[in-house]
Amino acid sequence: MSQSRVWRADVEAKTVKIQPVPDSWERLGGRGLIARILLDEVPPACDPLGSENKLIWAPGLLVGHRISSCDRISLGAKSPLTGGVKESNAGGMTGWMLSHLGMKALILEGRSPDDGVWVLCLNAEGGRFERMDELAGLGAYEAAERLLERFGSDVGLSLIGPGGEMFLRSAGVLNVDKDHEPSRISARGGLGAVMGSKRVKAVVIDAAGGEAPEIADPVLFTAANKQYLEALLAHPQTQTYADYGTAAMTAMSNEFGALPTRGYAAGTFEGAERIGGEYLRDLLLTRKGEGRTTHACMAGCAVRCSNVFAGEDGRKIVSPLEYETIALVGSNLGIDNLDAIARINRELNDLGLDTIEIGAALGVAARAGWMDFGDAERALELIAEMRAGSAIGRQLGNGASATGEALGVERIPAVKGQSLAAYDPRAVKGTGVTYATSPQGADHTAGLTIRARIDHLDPEGQAELSRKAQISIAGYDTLGVCLFATFGFAKAPGAVRDLVKGRYGWDVDDAVLNQLGEETIQLERQFNQAAGFGPADDRLPAWMSTEPLPPHNSVFDVPEEDLDGVFD
Repeated sequence: MSQSRVWRADVEAKTVKIQPVPDSWERLGGRGLIARILLDEVPPACDPLGSENKLIWAPGLLVGHRISSCDRISLGAKSPLTGGVKESNAGGMTGWMLSHLGMKALILEGRSPDDGVWVLCLNAEGGRFERMDELAGLGAYEAAERLLERFGSDVGLSLIGPGGEMFLRSAGVLNVDKDHEPSRISARGGLGAVMGSKRVKAVVIDAAGGEAPEIADPVLFTAANKQYLEALLAHPQTQTYADYGTAAMTAMSNEFGALPTRGYAAGTFEGAERIGGEYLRDLLLTRKGEGRTTHACMAGCAVRCSNVFAGEDGRKIVSPLEYETIALVGSNLGIDNLDAIARINRELNDLGLDTIEIGAALGVAARAGWMDFGDAERALELIAEMRAGSAIGRQLGNGASATGEALGVERIPAVKGQSLAAYDPRAVKGTGVTYATSPQGADHTAGLTIRARIDHLDPEGQAELSRKAQISIAGYDTLGVCLFATFGFAKAPGAVRDLVKGRYGWDVDDAVLNQLGEETIQLERQFNQAAGFGPADDRLPAWMSTEPLPPHNSVFDVPEEDLDGVFD
């Protein structure tokens, strides 16, 4: 019964066509739909920055109704960083707005024959390309400001910074939040480089005249939403994230001995308390001004895990300051000052670069003697080299693996070319299995296991734990659901089933989440296998199996046969 359509934007012909949704795409959205489209339309062996690759925006199946934390947008393509399938999702307004234009997917295809800077403009009447060379080289903040002045303050934006224009493999795509801040970044895997290769600086989305997706059974849908929201609000984790944001994970990771410290040399950081959630909250409450301890990136979100970080003068430096950034450009670089971390965060946002990948790359650079651990000013100098496009800047901007290869550092924290996130896998071994075996590369959002009540240092059972987490999260990514909404759904049995049934009228049961997750991962693995990936790619760096991680002096010792059998 879906009224949605596929919008195809051809950057070579400068045309936008609106087409019916193929039958095999109807019951997928978000991450699952991206995998299906890549398999159907993108040659697995293609050049990720060539004309055959396609950049896909896909709202999840539940996007468009302001269900709390369920309006995320998935972006995907063949990754220039990993060479395989890549989906990276984000909050903000992009998903909601695209769904209100009746969009099942937006597919950016082809490659522009000129070097101009193009903006793709979408509204209820269709789409068009507009040349805006004056945006060339602009940082994301200034580019967003100019676009909002040009097209109106009510539009949504999905744009790249200079990193994407330079085809840097750590470049992401930034989406504006409900306050027009261009900082909700689909960061991982180099999708910004794919967008830059097509000479598109931004997508402007005007949802005026659009409407919410049709609901097949409003009574069932509303009841399921109410059940879920009540469970979400009652869950203690919701208040924790509202109070402390994702920075609350700093103390937890440090306690587990899993906090990346000085290039993944240790799992605890002596400055952890000074960069954690409680310290961050107290600092913002003391400074007042433009700082906010809690903030929603999308309208209707009850979790409000975001924040606005203000400096000593009370003026905003960046929004948000998240745990992954705090860990990778903080403890991983030996930096224990939140103001310095926030400045680094803002610079990388403006460049449109993944703070996880760049933090890991700077850690590798420190190993090679290009900076000292703890030297925030030198980190900013190296980031300035990325903006300038110098040789070392491009190496760093292409990520940890490229940096290690260029500087002769063998100890690189990456899987499938993508850097590890902010949980050392020697201390949280289930997440290590996820890093190793996920089709997405080393990505904690593909199946984080740190909250499981198990012995995380024991290799036994970690593959099974990771498998369940990966399937569940792939299902949620296909629905367009934020990781933090899962706390509510876990306490609201049947809510996912009834939301899907109420929205579409499909005959689904309680297994729908896992069915979506299994199908999504199967599609992704098919694409990667066709692109040349095999069991040898599903491994952590060898040094993590031999180098003990303080304070537990643990190594990653999950057997290889367990890794190979995760998805059997």
